Amino acid sequence: MIPVTKPYMPPREEYEQYLQGIWDREYLTNNGPLVQQLEQKLKDYLDVEHLLYLTNGTIALQIAIKALGLKGEIITTPFSYVATTSSIVWEGCTPVFVDIDPQTLNINPTLIEEAISDKTTGILATHVFGNPCDIEAIQSIADKHDLKVIYDAAHCFGTTYKNQSVFEFGDVSTSSFHATKLFHTVEGGAVFTKDEEINYRMSRMRNFGHAGFKEFDGVGINGKNSEFHAAMGLCNLAYIEKILASRKRQCLLYEKLLKEVLVRSISIQKDTGWNYAYYPVIFESEAITLRLKEALEQNDIYPRRYFYPSLDTLEYVKTEKVKVSKDISERILCLPVYFSLEIESIEEIVRIISKEL
Repeated sequence: MIPVTKPYMPPREEYEQYLQGIWDREYLTNNGPLVQQLEQKLKDYLDVEHLLYLTNGTIALQIAIKALGLKGEIITTPFSYVATTSSIVWEGCTPVFVDIDPQTLNINPTLIEEAISDKTTGILATHVFGNPCDIEAIQSIADKHDLKVIYDAAHCFGTTYKNQSVFEFGDVSTSSFHATKLFHTVEGGAVFTKDEEINYRMSRMRNFGHAGFKEFDGVGINGKNSEFHAAMGLCNLAYIEKILASRKRQCLLYEKLLKEVLVRSISIQKDTGWNYAYYPVIFESEAITLRLKEALEQNDIYPRRYFYPSLDTLEYVKTEKVKVSKDISERILCLPVYFSLEIESIEEIVRIISKEL
């Protein structure tokens, strides 16, 4: 079977060395030494100022919304994973959807201003498939209307924009280190900010509001992660350059082999060092997409309809006119990409697609 992705698994003996240390220390969670080590190594590797390692990418979004004090309406994208929208609703805010750019698949900044009301407090935009949004345009709008900006950068580990980590943009950026991501800690996530005060606030929020053993500083939640998860992250970080290089080779091979086929992928934002986190292909119609999906599955190959359906169809949100998002969501498939995927498998996937088209 060829799934859409597989988690990278480091050498078992390397992980077990970390486990032995955990057993020896009998320190399992609550900002343990491996969590602290992982945070520092990630800051060094990504060259970011502040990073807090969390339970998962959804908690990261929720803490970001809470830390920035967002209320009322938050402008967001309908083309993302459901957690982007559900986190807004979970925090008692109202998502207001703005349609996407048909080439980058990110939120279309030219449509944001008309969606702003006197209830708008922030913009939560997703860097879809690791492809940065139009950061300057979004920031300009936010500055003009005194709005906060959160980037859901769940797909962005290793992506750079203008020679900086994409995590360095916005008031807060969040990421996911879930097992499906190219860098994972089994479960996990992080928040990033350049603002020391916001970082302090989020550091308290992830630990119930604790400011000391018997002191509290505001309301908090349990957003901590464990030594076991941090150990996996430390193991995987040692191989991240090989992982990124492998993804790039695979995506470039797809691009080469599909050049003459009636499909297209996304347009990468200018000045971007893309991480090749996914390889999405967009077909001419939903009927063709479903036919291709079925043909691949008959050969034990399982692409995914990322992201389907468009999030404006969720039962707990207000329906918006987001024609492009709905259209793309019906016509897109993400093809398999993961470290151990063989060249021959990619060639077979492309043969099936070519034959069906």
